[in-house]
Amino acid sequence: MAAQLPDRPAAQGPDTQRLGAQPLPGGGTRFRVWTTTAREVGVRVDGAAHPLTPLGGGLFEAVLPVEAGARYFFLLDGQPWPDPYALSLPDGVHGEAEVVDLHAYRWQHTGWRGRPLAECVFYELHVGTFTPEGTYRAALEKLPELAALGVTAIELMPLAAFPGTRGWGYDGVALYAPHAGYGRPEDLMAFVDAAHGLGLAVLLDVVYNHFGPDGNYLGVYSPEYFTARFHTPWGAGLDYAEPHMRRLITGNARMWLRDYRFDGLRLDATQEMQDDSPVHILRELADEVHALGGRHLLIAEDYRNRPDLVTDFHLDGLWVDDFHHEMRVTLTGDRDGYYAPFQGGAAALAHVLNRGWVFEGQEWPLERAPRGAPADALGAPAFVYFIQNHDQVGNRAVGDRVHHLERVTPAMFRGASTLLLTLPMTPLLFQGQEWAASAPFPFFSDHAGDLGRAVSEGRRREFGHFDSFAAGEVPDPQAEATFRQAKLDWAERGEGEHARTLSLYRDLLHLRREDPVLQDRERRNLQAGSEGGNVLWVRRATGDGSERVLLWNLGREAVEAGALPLPFALPPRVLRHSEGREGTALGYGEAVLLGSQG
Repeated sequence: MAAQLPDRPAAQGPDTQRLGAQPLPGGGTRFRVWTTTAREVGVRVDGAAHPLTPLGGGLFEAVLPVEAGARYFFLLDGQPWPDPYALSLPDGVHGEAEVVDLHAYRWQHTGWRGRPLAECVFYELHVGTFTPEGTYRAALEKLPELAALGVTAIELMPLAAFPGTRGWGYDGVALYAPHAGYGRPEDLMAFVDAAHGLGLAVLLDVVYNHFGPDGNYLGVYSPEYFTARFHTPWGAGLDYAEPHMRRLITGNARMWLRDYRFDGLRLDATQEMQDDSPVHILRELADEVHALGGRHLLIAEDYRNRPDLVTDFHLDGLWVDDFHHEMRVTLTGDRDGYYAPFQGGAAALAHVLNRGWVFEGQEWPLERAPRGAPADALGAPAFVYFIQNHDQVGNRAVGDRVHHLERVTPAMFRGASTLLLTLPMTPLLFQGQEWAASAPFPFFSDHAGDLGRAVSEGRRREFGHFDSFAAGEVPDPQAEATFRQAKLDWAERGEGEHARTLSLYRDLLHLRREDPVLQDRERRNLQAGSEGGNVLWVRRATGDGSERVLLWNLGREAVEAGALPLPFALPPRVLRHSEGREGTALGYGEAVLLGSQG
């Protein structure tokens, strides 16, 4: 169990060396800069310039009688620059920073203990499109809806300050400053606090593999933050061997988890966090995070299928693309781009469920190199499974969700949802998925001029191997209308197919939480197979003789579950039919969950 956090923890360890502006417990603010490019360093606070004292090693510091709310620029040889360590950038990434006291917020739910990964049902949420207002406070008002739905953990898409007024957040440049367009830092704290009061954990998606192309001022202070030894798809490689870059990353994680009280981090594209240090940055990050005490989760997005990220690097779980890709091919028949190596269908889905993922060292055709390793050492909760997420929707030319496609019937989507929510693996939902939302989620950003045009063209090149992009259907990412169409329509949840889908999600999440067999997270108690090429079966059995069987009909012909020549007898009780019926007849795309005892 985590110890109760004090209202104002004393600064200690590496955080006493935090760069930027840090209010001190006794009053005043310490301003600290590290630079290898300037001989004279100062700070201009509310229009008045003050020198910083050189400490050696490129460090400069001063303590000034300045309180929270003051605005400042740092001065490098007399030139004003934004603070890349700013805790708030109210006027955007090119503007003055604001002095913020991260310990001023009075937490209400100080007894929160977090959730283990085995209890998590993730709900991925983009603050700007989750509500019409697109703010932390507006999202906070929707939290009771999510708690009632049955999700247990919110995963916020990146919040680090990025240029412009709208975006996905993966082009952040000031890692310590939450995007001002969503609200104040204390509004974000209130969101986390309210979630905890409802029993919801909150995780944050963080980008530690690159910085965005506009507003990254680290290089002005020192080019040594970056290196030519590594390259990323988005620009210069980060030099994690440089102590200040390393401390920037680990200190940022500590800030989110300790000061904002997030329950964990989703680490974006960890395959691009290339490090030749004696201790890899991911291992050091995991060690520092777990040293905070309590339940703090680290989840990697990493397509490489590397179990050692959990077993050796000590992360807690992995997003598993292979499950999504087999599901996508099954539902849609798409075989372009990175879907090409996947087969789809009942047998392929059974294989990924039995093995955890598909590629276990076989050649990955897109790179002509081996990919993955066997996942036998990983428990079921370490696999984060999904049938939608921001990437897999947004990487479509027009951001259409899988249930928007004519070839994916509502029944087929509900059948896929039934499978996802009854597995022992950790499920992730993308906002609005629970009611088959009509809103798409296209890629959108707010870059000006030539950069905006370059971003649009770069995206077309990156995903040009998908047929939909090649057809020229891509909406302009820079247009405000592209962003606005991504906003959820909450009013539609009570209508027609939306309401039917929402009812299914509520029922299944209730079963997942309360049913003694579905509560079991042991992979050894799961078996999956296929019958007749078109029916997927998944059997869960526990030591007391209780069992649950899911059947999903992927064939065009209707089947009667009791007539299938399965290698086991079917349990007698219908716990939930994906279409809400009582019997075990399965039309195209329909699923049924059966149970015995328990």
